Amino acid sequence: MKLVILDRDGTINQDSEHFIKSPNEWRPIDGSLDAIARLAQANYRIVVATNQSGIARGLFDTATLVAIHDTLQRAVMQAGGRIDAFFFCPHSADSACACRKPQPGMLLEVARRFNISLKDTYMVGDALRDVEAAAAAGAKPVLVLTGRGRRTQDEGRLPPGTVVFEDLATFAEHLAP
Repeated sequence: MKLVILDRDGTINQDSEHFIKSPNEWRPIDGSLDAIARLAQANYRIVVATNQSGIARGLFDTATLVAIHDTLQRAVMQAGGRIDAFFFCPHSADSACACRKPQPGMLLEVARRFNISLKDTYMVGDALRDVEAAAAAGAKPVLVLTGRGRRTQDEGRLPPGTVVFEDLATFAEHLAP
């Protein structure tokens, strides 16, 4: 099985320092929906793995997060693609959980549920914590320069083997020409 794990905020959709707290605040990054469709049409399974500390902060609840993900899924389906699963960490940044990126727990759970090895799986994100989680879980780390990506690249602490792409669309073109 071919599988790609995607971060959400800053990778698929515009990020906000105030969090995406409702479906109305969700805005796709140009080309991201078509990129997901391209990957799906090339027989990749698509999983979203996202930290959502806004739940722990009381900014929104799980039902609202599900509504945001339903909005994302509908938009991807209109572009001709699909997302096979959503995984999220609801904990705050100061929690000691194993699922919050940069910890590998969420990615390891993806591997367990899909019964795959992560060594051939790409984890695409815009933040250092995304590529660190990928490296820690044994996945292939990919940084996109959308969202926080450019700043993350400029800081220069990327795990060895991290591949950099301009955006999700460019990554999808590379993986599924």
